[in-house]
Amino acid sequence: MNRVSWSRIWTAAIGRGSVARRTASWWLSPDLGSVSRARRLTREKLADWGLEDQIEVAELLVSELVSNALEHAYGQVRLSICAKDGLLRCEVEDENPELPSMRTADMDAEGGRGLFLVDALSGSWGGVRTPRGKALWFELPVFAHTEAVPIGALAPVAA
Repeated sequence: MNRVSWSRIWTAAIGRGSVARRTASWWLSPDLGSVSRARRLTREKLADWGLEDQIEVAELLVSELVSNALEHAYGQVRLSICAKDGLLRCEVEDENPELPSMRTADMDAEGGRGLFLVDALSGSWGGVRTPRGKALWFELPVFAHTEAVPIGALAPVAA
């Protein structure tokens, strides 16, 4: 499968004028209800910012990172979202300093595919240790509805 070149999208975003800086952050309780709350908060905030085109993927990836934080970490979880300079950055912070690694899930395993989804659907992602623990993040390219991306900027990259 051909992948879209994120550098081409990024270049198109810079050339078209970027989305103004917007930020939001929430503390989530350490229970499974926080996953649906994180999806709802993400969906509502991106709709407020006029970034409807990114809602579906951002919601999915936020739910993966929040689920991982609740399952493998401890303490409070913080969800932060920032749209700036043509990028949407979503970050989930928890109190466990251990950074995760992608692993291969067995065919019939119920979990273990979250970071593969983050890797496949985001423009970039990573993790960093913080004074409180760690933060995992991903970025997606964003465009305001008044912006247009030339169709050539979305051409698949030859493998």
